[in-house]
Amino acid sequence: MNRQWKLIARPTGMVKRSDFEFTEAQVPTPGPGEVLVKTQLLSLDPAMRGWMNEGRSYVPPVGLGEVMRAGGLGRVEKSNDPSLLPGDVVTGMLGLQEWASVKATNLDKVDLHLAPAPKWLSALGLTGLTAYFGLLEIGQPTSGNTVVISGAAGAVGEVVGQIAKIKQCRAVGIAGGAEKCAYVRELGFDAAIDYKSQNVRAALREACPQGIDVYFDNVGGEILDEALAQLARGARVVICGAISQYNSTEGFRGPKNYMSLLVNRARMQGFVVFDFAARYREAATAMAGWLKEGRLKTREDVVRGLDTFPETLLKLYRGENFGKLILEVA
Repeated sequence: MNRQWKLIARPTGMVKRSDFEFTEAQVPTPGPGEVLVKTQLLSLDPAMRGWMNEGRSYVPPVGLGEVMRAGGLGRVEKSNDPSLLPGDVVTGMLGLQEWASVKATNLDKVDLHLAPAPKWLSALGLTGLTAYFGLLEIGQPTSGNTVVISGAAGAVGEVVGQIAKIKQCRAVGIAGGAEKCAYVRELGFDAAIDYKSQNVRAALREACPQGIDVYFDNVGGEILDEALAQLARGARVVICGAISQYNSTEGFRGPKNYMSLLVNRARMQGFVVFDFAARYREAATAMAGWLKEGRLKTREDVVRGLDTFPETLLKLYRGENFGKLILEVA
């Protein structure tokens, strides 16, 4: 049987177990051009909260009664497409389930000899690609720039800061708690700001005396406002996510300090990693090289048990995870 998590209610505020149903169905039979994949690892991402909401977005919302959307990694068991063979390890949108029948064209084959499985959902997966394109294409840092990253101990943030250092920039990370800030410094960031115990505005002034050239935002809310207040002339603000707002019952809080964009001739731009799909190989090649050279490090927080999904997902929104949060299907 195929164990699955289905979305059965639109969450209000924080997600809860009752918003989902843990069910069993027959293992699917792959159709023409499809392959049957046995799921091994599932990627848990902040964006999943947005996928549960009705309304216009960059992808359609998950329908009520549908298997919850999730990227994952698994092994091909049956194939009706010559491009993939049984035993091949693939990544793609597999959903919160043990077995998935997916078009072969929607899957990417990976080589576990190059990197262990969890890395293909972090640095070498959409997480790493998001960091790569968000910083380099939208942020456009140049040598000597000061790059500030919120959610710096998270899956995307940890990679952004290290790429900034590779590109000879200063990297300043904002994270919650002493342990996370210590991890950020361990990764080679030039400074770490603890938003839970420090005055963020004062700390940003001290860490960025010439202002912020690139701000990579993963959290939104008050932290975004404080960063906008410290922009340098010609700064670039990259809107990647707003995890502090996803579970709000009062709607999204917009930036109060947006006039700083005018004063500093700065720009603020959002992006979606799917827009760069034609260049994924370029980014993955670069990231794999940096991993091999030891210039890029990532941490994966792997939690075992498909049945733990709702509670494990909450780790993201409570700020309890380090690096990439992954659910091991067992």
